[in-house]
Amino acid sequence: MLQDNEDKEENERKQNIKGIFSLAAPIMIENALHMLLGTMDMYFAGRLEDRAIAGIGVTNLVMNLFISFFTAVSVGATAVTARHYGGKDFGSVNRSIVHSLVMGAAAGIASGGICAAFSGLILHASGAEEAVIEYARPYYLAVAVPCVVLSLQLVLSSCLRAVKDTRTPMYVTGISNVFNILLDLLFIRAGWGILGLGLATTLSRCVSVCVLFLRLRVHDRNIKLSVCKPEKETFASILRIGIPAGMEKLIMRVGQLIYGSMILSMGTTAYIAHNITGNIESYSYIPATGIGLAVCTLVGVALGENDVAKARETASAAYRGSLGLMVLFGAVFFIFAPGLASLFTETAEIRSLVAASLRVIALFQPFVFLVQIMTNALQGAGDTRFPMYATLIGIWGIRMGVGYLLASRFHLGLVGVWYAYGFDVTVRGMLLWGRFRKGKWKKARL
Repeated sequence: MLQDNEDKEENERKQNIKGIFSLAAPIMIENALHMLLGTMDMYFAGRLEDRAIAGIGVTNLVMNLFISFFTAVSVGATAVTARHYGGKDFGSVNRSIVHSLVMGAAAGIASGGICAAFSGLILHASGAEEAVIEYARPYYLAVAVPCVVLSLQLVLSSCLRAVKDTRTPMYVTGISNVFNILLDLLFIRAGWGILGLGLATTLSRCVSVCVLFLRLRVHDRNIKLSVCKPEKETFASILRIGIPAGMEKLIMRVGQLIYGSMILSMGTTAYIAHNITGNIESYSYIPATGIGLAVCTLVGVALGENDVAKARETASAAYRGSLGLMVLFGAVFFIFAPGLASLFTETAEIRSLVAASLRVIALFQPFVFLVQIMTNALQGAGDTRFPMYATLIGIWGIRMGVGYLLASRFHLGLVGVWYAYGFDVTVRGMLLWGRFRKGKWKKARL
């Protein structure tokens, strides 16, 4: 009898992990496609002029700040919609989606208005040279001003994930990529330059928004997306959960700006090596983020079903199930560090810095995954304040404070900065894991 129970529990664990990864796999592919979209814009910009690449970079720097506000709506939409969906309260599912779209549209229009009204001030505040701003301005006007389409794309994708559909956002991102590349080629041949690249990006996002909206309408016969009376409580629920999540992203983005300035002060060589290292390391975030977002949805649905044990086991199973990926990325970063560095540069000093930094990152991969999974588990449960506080401590206290000491006072340079990054994800991971184990998230109200 005992053996039968153990076999049953083991089968349930395997099914749980299978369910997590069946949701996570499309998100991973979607994230990879998003990275490809940015890479293609950079590629075509490089065919025009090197400063065009920098111009796109400046616009993306600005957009990352506004995305923090869109994240507030999308995370709130995921948590609230998933909870209602799990409880089969389809009337509330409809209302939460409609209210989320209204808020997403409002956030996007307001952000676009700010970008249009203060374009010169914002671009010059980036610190870019005038020659770079000349290239950034047309791309910025084509991408940042109509950013309402990006806001709606993020919110619609989050709503679909909340009702356990992660495949549609993946397919739509793939279609968007193809459309973007075709428009890039068309507009460049038409002589529209970097403005054409920006228009291609925005038009491809418009296509995504239309397809995502139509798919959401036919996803489930119980989801009607009909016009409903504005409800103060529904808006409040989404914002109560979403604002701390948005603030967490804003804290991180602003911290990264200052963090980047500190590295830039070390010299151009260190800054180039840092960016190459960051680009390589970002690939480990594809599976980590995918698994995290799947956990966010499943925890919310489980709590909607009043199954707290299932919600707890989902987060634990996700981390156990990703151990192999952590080891794989750690091993690749450590063993192949010199070869990976040589893919990006032929300068020996930069290659050496990149290789050393990658080997530091390799040691902390388990905590990179832990941060992503536990942050999303807490957000799915509606406990979004604690991840915000943890990020504040990690980014501003450890990554910048300890990073400065190790880099400057202990003369470790760029490697010291990456050790501080490792300490940051370690401390944040342990704090978030401790919070999840205590179970206070079970009492979080929508």
